[in-house]
Amino acid sequence: MRVFFFLVGFGLMTIGCTYIITYLNLLSFGYTYFEYLEYIVKRFECYYTVIGFLMITIVIFYKGETKDDQRI
Repeated sequence: MRVFFFLVGFGLMTIGCTYIITYLNLLSFGYTYFEYLEYIVKRFECYYTVIGFLMITIVIFYKGETKDDQRI
């Protein structure tokens, strides 16, 4: 289960980073860095990066229950 969520998080991060890099083209059209950051914060597909990063972080640092932890 952890591998599945890791791969889904990695995929979401890849999609989000692709959009962020694609939107860097706005800088060549005369946008400032502040306007660029303001634009990507408003775009939902850029949130995939944050969601994917959180999923990967939780999967790596969350310790599931082991058989020794399940006491009756």
